Amino acid sequence: MKTFFIDWSLISYTEAWQRQTEWFDNIVRAKAQGESYENRIVMCEHPHVYTLGRSGKVNNMLLSDEQLKAMDATLYHIDRGGDITYHGPGQLVCYPIVNLEEFQLGLKEYVHLLEEAVIRVCASYGIEAGRLEKATGVWLEGDTPRARKICAIGVRSSHYVTMHGLALNVNTDLRYFSYIHPCGFIDKGVTSLRQELKYDVPMDEVKQRLEEELRKLFQLPVARCGA
Repeated sequence: MKTFFIDWSLISYTEAWQRQTEWFDNIVRAKAQGESYENRIVMCEHPHVYTLGRSGKVNNMLLSDEQLKAMDATLYHIDRGGDITYHGPGQLVCYPIVNLEEFQLGLKEYVHLLEEAVIRVCASYGIEAGRLEKATGVWLEGDTPRARKICAIGVRSSHYVTMHGLALNVNTDLRYFSYIHPCGFIDKGVTSLRQELKYDVPMDEVKQRLEEELRKLFQLPVARCGA
């Protein structure tokens, strides 16, 4: 089946979630009926929003509903794994809606692939990033007291079809993370490419580098689409 990379630019979380769910359901149905389908790997940014996964704890959100409204932010309870995280302008969000069986991947291998793609993107900017045991995502100095997360990962998988994905802090306003316990951690920090490099990083450049790494890791001949 074909795989398309799609750029939604800035899109509301609600609309993105609805589109993802529709495509996810279409692939699950097509697989069950032996019909053709398309894999899609979406890149986008969101307005200020917090999302809480199935296993998340509400008390990891430190703001009241009134405070969220005053900040023009929203909290969504969603169907991915993981705890609470933040999405907002300057953060690159990537949603692969793909059939893992097509790539001979299990869920653990798939998450490892997403982490590896981001680790390689960070390395392209001279930033050494890696994994932290029992903590999904991509970290800097993960095994030290200065551990800080640069990319969160939370996925949903059913019948080996995925949705949701990763959120890489590029030029993110990191103050918004101070209103939560990111991913449930109270003793670890967050960072961004801008925070580490001390300059604004062009978002389109990061998107291109992430696409290139995902293409290599998925071993994809990729057709592009702007829908």
